[in-house]
Amino acid sequence: MAFATTTWATTTLALYGVGGAALATSLVRLRQRIGLSQAKHKSLAGHARIARRLAAFVPFYDYDETRFFCSDDAPADVAGRRRAGFERLSGLYKTCFAETVRRTAEAADSISDLQFTDAYRVPFQYSRYVRTHLPSAAFMQSSAGVTVTDLDGNRFYDVSGSYGVNVLGYDFYKGAIERGAARVRELGPVLGPYHPLIVENVKLLKEISGLDEVSFHMSGTEAVMQAVRLARYHTRRSHLVRFCGAYHGWWGDVQPGIGNPQPARDTYTLRDMSEDSLRVLRTRRDIACVLVNPLQALHPNGSVPSDSALLDSGRRAHFDKDAYASWLKALRTVCTEQNIVLIFDEVFVGFRLAKGGAQDYFGVRADLVTYGKTLGGGLPVGVACGRSDLMKRFRDDRPADICFARGTFNSHPYVMATMNEFLRHLQMPEGESVYRDLDQIWNGRAEKLNERLRAEGLPVEVANLSSIWTVCYTRPSRYNWMLQYYLRAEGLALSWVGTGRLIFSLDYAEADFAAVADRFVRAAKAMQHDGWWWCSPALTDKSIKRTILREMIARRLFSA
Repeated sequence: MAFATTTWATTTLALYGVGGAALATSLVRLRQRIGLSQAKHKSLAGHARIARRLAAFVPFYDYDETRFFCSDDAPADVAGRRRAGFERLSGLYKTCFAETVRRTAEAADSISDLQFTDAYRVPFQYSRYVRTHLPSAAFMQSSAGVTVTDLDGNRFYDVSGSYGVNVLGYDFYKGAIERGAARVRELGPVLGPYHPLIVENVKLLKEISGLDEVSFHMSGTEAVMQAVRLARYHTRRSHLVRFCGAYHGWWGDVQPGIGNPQPARDTYTLRDMSEDSLRVLRTRRDIACVLVNPLQALHPNGSVPSDSALLDSGRRAHFDKDAYASWLKALRTVCTEQNIVLIFDEVFVGFRLAKGGAQDYFGVRADLVTYGKTLGGGLPVGVACGRSDLMKRFRDDRPADICFARGTFNSHPYVMATMNEFLRHLQMPEGESVYRDLDQIWNGRAEKLNERLRAEGLPVEVANLSSIWTVCYTRPSRYNWMLQYYLRAEGLALSWVGTGRLIFSLDYAEADFAAVADRFVRAAKAMQHDGWWWCSPALTDKSIKRTILREMIARRLFSA
């Protein structure tokens, strides 16, 4: 009997112990879960899974011709001014851009990219009417200096920057491609073996990045994929951390929300410049790497600005170099402490902010750095640079345990040759001079333009990270997206995201920029004259969002 009692007591204590351990484990997991939630940005951009679910419930609807001009309940006279202005623009587009528009329409049925960009230039409620009356023109036939010319002979100042490729100017890249092609003509497009030029490219990239080894890829997206894969391979951890709003290419793990058909289960999307995010990095043991896109310094926790998202005037941007540098230094310290790989994704900003990229610009060293865009001398390329222990793709003691990555066009001779032209140029006095007083020049230009806009009483301003700009709006409005069409009418070539991102090449002289500023102000004045920035005292960004929400609910109920 005593033995049985003792056994029962022992069993009971063991069960209590197991239960206590399970409870303790559950509490630890709960604490981590709460910490993770606190580190996410409060917007939908910070909650990728919720955003994906809500996106599936957003119904399509659009405005008829009457509602199109008064979706903010503008009075009849204002709606009339808008209609008249819109018709003038429509006539100009169909006359001045006739051939370019015709060729674009001809190609759109067979090019899915064109269909996508055309549909998402403006908020979807207005898109169909805009596409009918302000058709897009996606063709250019030539470039010279800081200008491009369309199929109708219209000459535009280019502020699209070729999605970030154009740092040094189109004339430079055309020359780099021609000179590079001549240097490798004898070998031609032989793939597999290297052209000897790659040796100098590697040497110069090591000097610029301050890292040990280099691997070549066909795009920036692929370079980021490989950097993350290497981090996971060497840390034997599963998760990557990206920051809210940051873009790292279109592959699945870095597109966890809208735009990805599958949820990214091994990705944490945290809040930029947040102590809560640092706490998550300190306490979790499954994080392999942290991805940083330094472009987010201009709009922390904000997604890539696009006119298709200009539902109101809520877009905000401001660059504080010292604050962002302090954040990166804190991030560097935590990653070092926790053996987390810090990756700088400089595909966009590399060689634009400084010769040594964001690492030099902010004074913070990364473990892996990815480059792309301009590095190919105008041709497609992706590059990963890293510490030698992180770049290794196999284990000496386990021959079957490898980290595979290859690509047919990696290290293509023509790409390597144009890259060499680009890298050599950076070593020359004229290449280094490009970066002299760079911030002072572009900050000054932005401030001068803002002074002119304020003096004219226009509800628009620009914010910039060096030569990368975005346009913000200071008065509640549902029609800010119209500005892109007035700018084009004034001879400014924008990318498909419109006023969300203006990218200047560094060969813009003062006279060139003055011409751009004049055209920008004229476009904004014309837009104001046509009534698009009319605002009732009751109109606020919050009331605009509520109106749109009511419209969506009504449409969903009506459809059901």
